[in-house]
Amino acid sequence: MKALLIIDVQNDYFPGGNCELHEPEAALKAIKRLLGHFREKGLPVYYIQHIAAKDAAFFAPDTEGVKIHEGIHPLETEKVFSKHYPNSFYETGLLAELEKASVSELVVCGMMTHMCVDTTVRVAKDFGYPVTLIENACATKRLEWNGEEIPADIVQKVFMASMNHKFAEIMTDEDFLQ
Repeated sequence: MKALLIIDVQNDYFPGGNCELHEPEAALKAIKRLLGHFREKGLPVYYIQHIAAKDAAFFAPDTEGVKIHEGIHPLETEKVFSKHYPNSFYETGLLAELEKASVSELVVCGMMTHMCVDTTVRVAKDFGYPVTLIENACATKRLEWNGEEIPADIVQKVFMASMNHKFAEIMTDEDFLQ
């Protein structure tokens, strides 16, 4: 059975947040379409919510920024796992829940592509899960390396290219929903 895994779609990543990403609203629209599909089919949906230390720059506990974006508010039947590391499986109970629910394949989306999404996809593969990663339902930000700025769209393309086929099948939400 397929399950949807939504990683860290939290307020701090949106305009006005403490760690604004590149075009998070576009990713949110695709995530909403995926979420609607999974809910309509009665398939499981799991949310990951990153909670940082209280003095962190973003995702600090008990702030508006740490909350899951209201556009995809979890239903009571959908589980939310809190994490403190980029790996959505580490110290979260996610793996046990997937096994209990007989999930055999993951569809992944969320934020940030270059950090928590990348780490989680690679770990899911290590656990034997076939992963479909929805590229337009993910968002990232520009990075800097050795004094050089790497634009967000390049970061996104590089991470998708590096995960494609070896760790996940990469596609858009439109292709997945057909």
